[in-house]
Amino acid sequence: MTPEQTSLIARIHALIADEPVVREVSMFGGRAVMVNEKMIVSAGKTGDLLVRVDADRHDELLEKPGARQAEMGAGREMGPGWIEVSAEAIADDKALSSWVETAMEFNRKVTSIGR
Repeated sequence: MTPEQTSLIARIHALIADEPVVREVSMFGGRAVMVNEKMIVSAGKTGDLLVRVDADRHDELLEKPGARQAEMGAGREMGPGWIEVSAEAIADDKALSSWVETAMEFNRKVTSIGR
């Protein structure tokens, strides 16, 4: 992993420390964090973040600073529910926490595991 990924993964783990089933896997060219066997986010090599969100909120979330439609390679959009967030936009913990919580809301919805 790159230093940027290592740092971002540590920050993410601090935010989800209370989740019971967490693991990491290599996925989508990054290091994905899985909760309840579903990906919530993936840390990119440059410190950017791929976030799995509710497709119903996709357009709304794309308006947030640093957010853009996720691509699986140049010009190949991943579709609604997949958003990339620039490293600059998640440099502070409050912004990162907001994205991780948004991903966790969707995770709870699809796994039927709530808090």
